This record gives sequence, structure tokens and C-alpha cells, in this order.
Amino acid sequence: MTDIARLLGAEAETLLEHQCQTFRKEDLYLPGPDFIDRVMSENDRSPHVLRNMQTLYNHGRLAGTGYLSFLPVDQGIEHSAGASFAPNPRYFDPKNIVELAIEGGCNGVASTLGVLSSVARRYAHKIPFMLKLNHNETLTYPAIFDQTLFAQVEQAHDMGCVAVGATIYFGSPESRRQIQEISEAFERAHELGMVTVLWSYLRNPAFKHEGTDYHVASDLTGQAIHMAATLKADIVKQKLPENNGGYRAVGFGHTHDKVYDELTSDNPVDLARYQVANCFMGRAGLINSGGGSKGHSDLGEAVRTAVINKRAGGMGLISGRKAFQKPMNEGVELLNAIQDVYLSSEVTLA
Repeated sequence: MTDIARLLGAEAETLLEHQCQTFRKEDLYLPGPDFIDRVMSENDRSPHVLRNMQTLYNHGRLAGTGYLSFLPVDQGIEHSAGASFAPNPRYFDPKNIVELAIEGGCNGVASTLGVLSSVARRYAHKIPFMLKLNHNETLTYPAIFDQTLFAQVEQAHDMGCVAVGATIYFGSPESRRQIQEISEAFERAHELGMVTVLWSYLRNPAFKHEGTDYHVASDLTGQAIHMAATLKADIVKQKLPENNGGYRAVGFGHTHDKVYDELTSDNPVDLARYQVANCFMGRAGLINSGGGSKGHSDLGEAVRTAVINKRAGGMGLISGRKAFQKPMNEGVELLNAIQDVYLSSEVTLA
């Protein structure tokens, strides 16, 4: 097993021993082997959706725990194929993307229409597929930041996917259109029995204010998460919060003093718990993203994110570039280290 405390270094005590005094853990709907019977059985999802959710829970090294570990590889569109795959050219071949997810013990693999459809008959029965429906492509010049539908929900169903994913850039001028598109797509996905996963991101240049990037503020990401849950996302993907007070700093929107005085603190676990609370207190699962690859620090950063997510009450981690922009054995090691956090009895709920 991974030496979690060693990888956390000087933060080990702060992250592993902290006890939340904000939202009580007893009031959360927590991940577990019985999550579908205990939590999801109360909502309006069809038996087909519940079965596919259980399929995700039953796969990989985390099978039977109620936690999730995904490999997402949509960066060939979002960041360009060259920028994404040149560090390890084997991943220009979609087969190797899926093989990494399998060898890495993931619950599922998320990727583009082209990637998954090109290998669907070979792999859709071997690991759960999640089709990412929309993307922000980067070939347009001057650059624009908008999510465009690349695939139809029916295409995901026809190739055997158990889930669909999509991104909304909350806070952007295009967000109202994206909200409508993805609301309709998620309703259709549920009709066809698939799980829905929302990349619930923020994008607005005003959210970078006086040298601080509030795209990763707990209060702003929390509201984006709340809207994702409102759109009936079964799982919400969000960046780990790094600061707080975005509403106050930017000077817009609506908030409350208790958000900062009682419902959050400076501890990273408390900032992430505010995200979980906005997932309807955990009725929708929170998975945090692993972020870009920085090289030697990737393993420690991935483990840190997993520890914060688990202790806050989250459901897992989705990590792509940190895993596939290195040799496969090192990518597998990183994915397994993330999973070790969720398998460890020593990493408890705060």
C-alpha cells in the first residue's frame, strides 16, 4: 500500500487528523457499498440507471467500496492531441488509453466519441465506458472558450456506454445555452438508462481578481456544484478548492456571512466539505479532478487530492494527465496510489 503520510509530508497532520466543525458528517449521505439502496433508491432514476451506476461501483480495485476512480482522456480535443500525447506518444492510439484504465484498476474510462467508438467492440464489455458529449476545441483562432456538442446521447447508448459526461462553464456568457443543452442531454441519458456526470467548471476572466484565481474558490465552485446537482447530475466533477471568498472579492452575486464564519474554514478538508454539502449533502457524488501533470510532484499531489476528497465526504477522483503523460507502469502506480487512499482504513471521514 502507498505510504500516504510520507507523501503528504508537512501537511500530514493537518489533512489526516482534522475534524470538521462545519457540516456534521452524520448529516451527509456518504459513499458506501449500499449507496444505491440507501440513497439513490429515493430519487426518480430508473432501474436501468441504478444498474449502470452499480456497474461503475462494481468495477476495478475499488469495487464494492462505493468509491470511484476514473481515467478521463478528452484532452486531445481540449488541449490538442500534440500537447496531450507527445509526452507519451503511445496514447495517440485509443487502445492504450483504455488499457491504462484497465491496468490501473479504474472503475471506468471517460473519453471522446472518436476514442471510445474506435475500440468499443473490443473493450465496452471489459470496462465501463463514459462518453464525454461536449468539448472546448482549441484550433479556433483567436481562441474562444465554449463547450460544443460533439456527440449525441444515442451514440453513447449504442456503443454500450454506462454513463455520459459533459462540461458547463458556469459564469461564462455561454453558460445559459450550455445549461439548456446539457439539461436536455442528461434527461435523454436517464431515459436510456445511463448515469450522468457533469464537469461543473467556472470560467470568467473577472474571477481572477487582484492576483487570486477564484475559479477554485470554495464558495463559487460550491454554487456551480449546486447547479450541477439541480441538472440531475448523478456525479459532479469539480476542481479541489484552493481558496474562498470569491463572491466578496469579485463583488457580485449573493452569499451569506455564515458561509465564511461557520460553514467553512481555512482547512482544505472543510473547503471541500462545502462542495459536498452543495451536492445535496452528498446525494450526488463529488469527484475532484487531478489537474495537469507537473512531473515529479504528480504522485504526492494526486494522493493529497484523494485524501481531502475522501475526508470531506467525496466519492472519488478523476485523474487523466497525471496518469497518461508518463510511462504506463508509472501511470498505473499513480492510479493505484489514488485508489489506496480510498481503500485505507487509516484515512477516515473528518
